[in-house]
Amino acid sequence: MMSRRLLPIAALLVLFALGPRLGAAEWSRFRGPSGAGISDAATVPVKWTEKDYNWKVKLPGVGHSSVVLWGNRIFLTCTDTKTARRMILCVDTADGDIVWQRDYPSGIYRHHRDNSFASSTPAADAEGVYVTWTTPAEVTLLALDHSGHDKWRRNLGRFKSMHGSGTSPIVFDDLVVLANDQQGKAFLIAVDRKTGRTRWQLERRSGLTPASTPCICRPEGGAPELIFTSTAHGITSVDPSSGVTSWEVGDVFLDRCVGSPVFAHGLIIASYGFGNRGTRLVAVRPGSKDKNIEPKLVYDITKSVPLVPTLLVKNDLLFLWADDGNVTCVRAATGEQIWRQRVDGNFYGSPVCVNDRLYCISKKGDVVVLAASDEFQLLARVPLGELTYTTPAVGNGVMYIRTYRHLISVGGKK
Repeated sequence: MMSRRLLPIAALLVLFALGPRLGAAEWSRFRGPSGAGISDAATVPVKWTEKDYNWKVKLPGVGHSSVVLWGNRIFLTCTDTKTARRMILCVDTADGDIVWQRDYPSGIYRHHRDNSFASSTPAADAEGVYVTWTTPAEVTLLALDHSGHDKWRRNLGRFKSMHGSGTSPIVFDDLVVLANDQQGKAFLIAVDRKTGRTRWQLERRSGLTPASTPCICRPEGGAPELIFTSTAHGITSVDPSSGVTSWEVGDVFLDRCVGSPVFAHGLIIASYGFGNRGTRLVAVRPGSKDKNIEPKLVYDITKSVPLVPTLLVKNDLLFLWADDGNVTCVRAATGEQIWRQRVDGNFYGSPVCVNDRLYCISKKGDVVVLAASDEFQLLARVPLGELTYTTPAVGNGVMYIRTYRHLISVGGKK
């Protein structure tokens, strides 16, 4: 039996081991837990000025990737526009100091003018940070531990796309999952998060390269499923344990999928678009692995649909924040429109919901704050003064915003 003298030490060791898990898994991938973009933090302000920042630091490179959080660490990627050199950074949440930086030489290649060589958001867990980027010669997927030491690195083959890449990896159980849909050799892949070894690989038809990041579907009474969207395959559900396709709804997306799918109210909701605007949103009830239940289209929306920003569901409301600033609120279960209003600005960042408020950042760097309500309420517009294509992250009551050249911390208890 453990002595009483050792009990406090043991308890401290347990708390130390669980600390990162307890405090930070709030935002470990693009748009936080499950990609839903939801936080119940009560200490993020509605509006602020630069005087209210906890800190603002200049980054050693630029980019459009969002940040992720684990414990007291922020992870993000940057690039040098002249050389395409990639950087992975670990930043202290307390003061914005760079804890470590890893640099990776690369080469310039053609991509869309609004893309960058650092557009994919990392994923993190208690043991590591997982990053992907592309060049025409290589799709790279790698892992570092929280001290910046190499865990593994994979070369997944060549990459072909008109606009460059933008999809981000996710961590699910003991897997790192990446959608390598592209115009070249396309496939979905899951690797062991500790070793990087392939657990499964699902070959795909080539098509327009999406930038959407997969989400997890957890149907009531069923096992979790990975959900992917692409032009070539539409909506695909994959068993994460085997890599086998459970069901698919093809021919719903006639062009590029940029925003990511979400799962809410028993529906997979996703959109696509053409040029600089969204074209169609679909809500699909999932099928079953045993094929006894076929997936079913429940509703679709074709007006003021987002192309780049990802959808957001809060309670029974679905918010569509379109690229041109038109924001629409509908019933998530039925698609019934409640309101539609325009806010000034054009948007590439996706909305997040914090304590019943929507925060979304315009391309020129204005944080627009709306009530996540069935009544339109513009609560604030906060200028950051810099180009911003990213999505905020929230952890331990603090919001972290990555602009093109800076990282900002705001909110939390002083």
